[in-house]
Amino acid sequence: MDDFESLSHSKWECKYHVVFIPKSRRKVLYGSLRKHLGEVFRKLAEQKKCRIEDGHLLCIRLAT
Repeated sequence: MDDFESLSHSKWECKYHVVFIPKSRRKVLYGSLRKHLGEVFRKLAEQKKCRIEDGHLLCIRLAT
């Protein structure tokens, strides 16, 4: 039950789904920069005292 926050009459669990879509989806992003972004996200989560449960950086094309 540590994942739940509470007040006197309520309990909740906050989870966020974050989608990172760069303006130019080039393969260079999915090389060394991909590893760097993973480190940055982990450091940000540590600073905010959050936990990253799962993470994927995928090279996909979106229909526009």
